[in-house]
Amino acid sequence: MQRKWFQYWFNSPYYHILYQQRNDAEAEFFIDKLTDYLHPKAEAKMLDIACGKGRHSIYLNKKGFDVTGIDLSEQSIKYAKQFENSKLHFLVHDMRKLFYINYFDVALNLFTSFGYFDTEKDHVNALKTFRKCLTAEGILVLDYFNTEKIIRNLNSCETKSLDDITFHITKNVIDGKIIKKINFEDKHKVYHFEERVQAFSFEDFERMLGKAGMVIEKTFGNYDLADFDKNSSDRLILICKKA
Repeated sequence: MQRKWFQYWFNSPYYHILYQQRNDAEAEFFIDKLTDYLHPKAEAKMLDIACGKGRHSIYLNKKGFDVTGIDLSEQSIKYAKQFENSKLHFLVHDMRKLFYINYFDVALNLFTSFGYFDTEKDHVNALKTFRKCLTAEGILVLDYFNTEKIIRNLNSCETKSLDDITFHITKNVIDGKIIKKINFEDKHKVYHFEERVQAFSFEDFERMLGKAGMVIEKTFGNYDLADFDKNSSDRLILICKKA
């Protein structure tokens, strides 16, 4: 099977260089707000889907929860494993494939770690997998960018210089996908990567979650958990339960 863009890009050290501004303080602020809102029980089991290097998982574990982080990137999981303990585990795993069944009290899919697949069926299948891993009263938190605002303010070209590397970035919307092309040179070698994320709206999520047997209970528009407004919100954060 041909490898997809995310299997190359997320496993590259350059991905973490480009997005190094994603700091722990932001992650901890969001997790504090979420746990204050959700009030999970002290012994709650949590699943961090597409956990990256584990910044959300690690902080949730520090707050006392039993946390499992999964990600497709071998390099990210290798890094995260240094933080493992009896209540914190990291595994290389594809979110589309069945994991534990009726096991987790909370499943988290944060920082637009969704929308990568080619078809709606693939996305619905992933959501069905998320649903199956949850207990009867389990909660799914899905954090996506606000597509309408992203497209309206799309910066088609930009340049970022980080760690002595100049990244040349172009963004376009093609066939319902927000496509970001990332080109740069390092150590006399030229690199080309891209990100292809579906431009899903609230209505798209509502439809797909319905097909997956879930309902949206609450919607927020930023990490401070302000109400969602499609014109001004930076994020689309969905709190979902089994239908």
